[in-house]
Amino acid sequence: MERNALQSIACLGLGLSDFAVLELLLHKGPQPVHAISRKVLLASGSTTAALDRLEARGLIQRTVDPQDLRARIVDLTDAGRRLIVEAFNKHAADMEQTMAVLKPAERTELVRLLKKVGLWAEARL
Repeated sequence: MERNALQSIACLGLGLSDFAVLELLLHKGPQPVHAISRKVLLASGSTTAALDRLEARGLIQRTVDPQDLRARIVDLTDAGRRLIVEAFNKHAADMEQTMAVLKPAERTELVRLLKKVGLWAEARL
């Protein structure tokens, strides 16, 4: 699965962590840096490196959080939004093709089990 996911986004010049950050911003909107680290499961230094790469490519922008001047809010630029929409649509189609081997009932069960594990893991944090 991971190899298929990596191949799906590699043609866009994105690594998995960069894709995860852009996808988070696409679906959840602007986020503080610390929330990005937590939500995409990256260490602080790895998050900073990913944000630096994405900012250098003009895909994100960091602004001061008006409620906490020490914090930064990260958002997509127009170019970043265009890229992640294209990348996410391609990735979703590629993952759909990967999962096509499962029958509908098997897919439903897989989703249920993954949610169960994810909720348990999240509760441990």
